[in-house]
Parts: sequence; C-alpha cells; structure tokens
Amino acid sequence: MAGMRTARRILTGGAALAAAGWVLRDVPAELGVRPLGSGPERAARILGSKQFKDGSFYNPMPEPTDLMNTPPVNLLGELAKNKEQRRPAGPVPLRVPPAGPAPADGLRAVWYGHASTLVEIEGRRVLFDPVWSERVSPSQLVGPKRHHPLPVALAGLPQVDAIAISHDHYDHLDMATVRSLTRTQKAPFLVPLGIGAHLERWGVPAYRIVELDWEEETEVAGLRFVATAARHFSGRTLRRNDTLWGSWVVAGAAKRVFYAGDSGYFEGYRGIGSAHGPFDLTLMPIGAYSPSWPDVHMNPEEAVRAHLDLGGELLLPVHWATFTLALHPWAEPVDRLWREAKAREVSIVVPRPGEVVDAAAAPAVDGWWETLG
Repeated sequence: MAGMRTARRILTGGAALAAAGWVLRDVPAELGVRPLGSGPERAARILGSKQFKDGSFYNPMPEPTDLMNTPPVNLLGELAKNKEQRRPAGPVPLRVPPAGPAPADGLRAVWYGHASTLVEIEGRRVLFDPVWSERVSPSQLVGPKRHHPLPVALAGLPQVDAIAISHDHYDHLDMATVRSLTRTQKAPFLVPLGIGAHLERWGVPAYRIVELDWEEETEVAGLRFVATAARHFSGRTLRRNDTLWGSWVVAGAAKRVFYAGDSGYFEGYRGIGSAHGPFDLTLMPIGAYSPSWPDVHMNPEEAVRAHLDLGGELLLPVHWATFTLALHPWAEPVDRLWREAKAREVSIVVPRPGEVVDAAAAPAVDGWWETLG
C-alpha cells in the first residue's frame, strides 16, 4: 500500500509539474523582444527618435517621472489590508453590444473593461488596447485577475479597421489577444516605436504593423491616426523603456477622438488639443493612481483637467473596474470623477462593460457601480 501511495504522489506531482510547464511555456515569448536587436531598419528609426537617448526612451517633460517617488513604508502590509475594498462587492453588470454596421456618420464607443475600448467613428471601427486574458501577467498562474468576465468573446468582435496600442505593459498589450486577433481580424496594428518587434515575435505579419514616433501620422480606412505624447514608461521585464509609449488621435472627416493610454498629467495636453483637437470624445484613464507614482498615472481630477486641456466634449473613463493595480478602493476612481465632473461642468458617461455609448446622445450617469463599491 505504501508503494502505491508513493507511486500516486509521484504521478500527481509529475502531472502538476507537467501542467505548470505547459502554462509557463509561453513566458519567454510574453517577455517580448529588445527592438534594437530586431533589425537594422527599426534600430535606425529608434536611434533617430527625439524621445530616445542614452540607450532608452524617456519622457521629455521637465517634471520628474520616477515610478516610485515615495513608496509606502510597509507596502506588503498595505497590500494585505482592506483587500475586499479593492474588488467589487458583487457581480459587475455587463451588456452585450448589438450587432450590425457602425453608423456611417456618427461616433459610438463600447468599453469592454479596463482600457479595452471599441470606437466606431464615421462607419469605421478602431479597437484600443485589447486585452482578453484572465490575468495581466507574463503567466496566467499569477498576477492581477479579472473582476468581471468579458462582455463579448474575441471571436464575437465585429471586423475592425485598426487596432491601436498605447504601450507594451501587460494590461495594455496581451500576447494571447494579439495572436487571436492576428488570426481572426485583417486590420493593421498601430503601435508606438519599437513595439512592432514584440508583434513580429508573436506572429503578426510585418505588413500589418505600423510603428510611429510621437507626432508621426498615418491614414487607415480613411481615418487619420496621429501618435501623440504620454507621460509614462514601458517594459515587460525588469528592463524599462526599450519601446515607446504614447496616446492616439483618431480623426475622421468631422469627428475626432483622443485616447490617452496610460499617462500622468502633463502640460502637453494643451498642445495636443491645439494641434489636433477639439475632440468629440476622450478616453481618459482614471484608476490605478497613487501618491507613490504620481507622474505616470493620472488621478480622476487630473483626468478631467487633461480632458479640458484637450478641448474634449464628452469624457469616457477607462483604466478602472477590471483589475486591481493600486491600493485605492475599487469604486473610488469613478466616485471622484463624478464629483469633479459635476464641479467643473464636464460631460461624462460611465457605461457598464459592453454598453454602447452614442457620443451625440450619451445617457445620464446613473451610479450603477455604487452598490458594488
């Protein structure tokens, strides 16, 4: 009997190791590629960028941009405290967006959770920072896990005209999602300089990759895309800033959209607004802020300020609700946003994941999250 128990333990342990090995097999690919070594053409563009010096990209803003200016004395203890406040108290209500073509002359948006958003602008569809994995991490065994399901499966997405990425952090650039979209969609990937090296390793054909430096632009499906500045950083390993980060301007014949990606507040939003605005819709990050990293993530009040600097008409908040990436309570970002928007008479819309928002007839804010916070 003892021999049989030992054999069972060995078999069970072997199966567990095999399962872990299977899950971890993609970790090397998840870490991405150093773009300077991915080919002479890309390396030349990177070395010629005004945002690149001394071996890495940098933020040209005069303010400091340290990731951790004043880390909490007992960070692990803080993480262990009040964990329940950092997740919703019940199921997050979802909506299933209707099928059918995008309005030929309108502007609509579908927020799927965190930063993943589909914008329908003048009959074209643009997908921003799609992340469909359960965890935002190089391994699906560990890392921040979703607080709500996706309102629609990747296979259920309509055909899009462009896929725009803001930077290469795991909660904005997901290898599994990229690989799936490469198979199921035909649209090009528009990315900041250097990120194309990751995509190529993951199987995206070179002809579907458009890499842009700040203030470079391209036209896709009749829409003008401009890569604009952000105050952030990049990296999928302990090494940072091999690739550029940024925001996106999408302009049609009459409608304009701004997606901020991840960014701390900086004075450059006024310049972006003057050069490329005003904007009918801004997608602004409001979550995962902290006094410990004030320069790389906006808080809700700063998001409103940036929206006004940009000349925004309607603000749709992103980067909240789906993953716990900071110590603040789950609903605090949207509570603070609502208060600030009312105080400054800014129009906002707070959709449930999967809910369609028509920018010309946005529904009133109804506080749907309040019972979950």
